[in-house]
Amino acid sequence: MRSLSFSYIQQMVKDHAGIIVETGKEYLAESKLAPIAKEQGYDSIEPLVSRLRTEPPGELHRRVVEALTTNETSFFRDDRAFEALRTILIPKLLANRSEKQLVIWCAAAASGQEPYSIAMLLREHFPGVQARIIATDISREMVARTKAGVYSTFEVGRGLPPALVAKYMVAQGGEWRAKPELRAMIEVRELNLAAPFPSLPPVDILLVRNVLIYFDAARKQDILARMRWTLASDGVLILGGAETTLGVEVELERCTADNRASWYRRKGSR
Repeated sequence: MRSLSFSYIQQMVKDHAGIIVETGKEYLAESKLAPIAKEQGYDSIEPLVSRLRTEPPGELHRRVVEALTTNETSFFRDDRAFEALRTILIPKLLANRSEKQLVIWCAAAASGQEPYSIAMLLREHFPGVQARIIATDISREMVARTKAGVYSTFEVGRGLPPALVAKYMVAQGGEWRAKPELRAMIEVRELNLAAPFPSLPPVDILLVRNVLIYFDAARKQDILARMRWTLASDGVLILGGAETTLGVEVELERCTADNRASWYRRKGSR
C-alpha cells in the first residue's frame, strides 16, 4: 500500500472511530482490506482508496473502518477480573441494592464472549439476580455475531470449561450456540465509543477492556470522562489487565484485589 493511501486510511479510521492505526502496520491494513477490494472488483487496494477519497462517507467507508478494528476476545478472558467480580464486586453491589438488580455494560464486546461469560457467572453464582447486560460494539458484524451467540469449537475451547459448555451451549452444525435463556439476558447494540453515548441507566459494572489502547490520549480521556458519568454512584469500571488511566486526567480512582485484579470507581465513592 502506498504511503499516501495508508495515511488517508489512518486519518479516516481516526476521524470515524477515534482509533489509531499505527504507522508500520501497512501490511496488516492491506491484508484486512484486500477482501473488500476484491469484492468491489479491484485487484489492489489503491483503486479502493481512490474511490473512498471521492465518494461521500457511506457504507463502504463504514466497512473499511470496521475491517481495521480489533475484535480479539475469548470466554472468561483474564480470570482474575472474573474472580474479583464473583467474590468482591458483585456481592458488594448487591449488598447496597434491596431489589437485587444490576446494570452491566460490556463496551467493545466484539463477538460477545465477554457478555456471555458475565451471564454464565451470574447464573452460576448469583441465581435470582436480575441483570440487564448491555453489549455494544462498533462493528455490525460483531453485533450480529453477539446476537446470534454462535461460536466455533475453537472459540468455545478458549476459556469455557466443559461443564459450562454442556450446561449453556448447544451443538449446532459443527458449531455451538448459546441457549435461549442465556441469549435473552443480553441486549446488543451498535455503538461507536468515539461518538456520543445513547441514554443509559446508571451502570453498576462497566467493562471496557483491551480497547482504549487503540485511542490517543485525548480520545481516551474523553471516553473515560463520559463513561464516568454513566456509572452509578458506587459503580465500577474495569479496564484490561495491562491498561491504566496513567496520563489521563479523569475523576476515577484505582482499587486492587489480593489477586492483583483492579477496577476503578468515582473518586470519593464508597
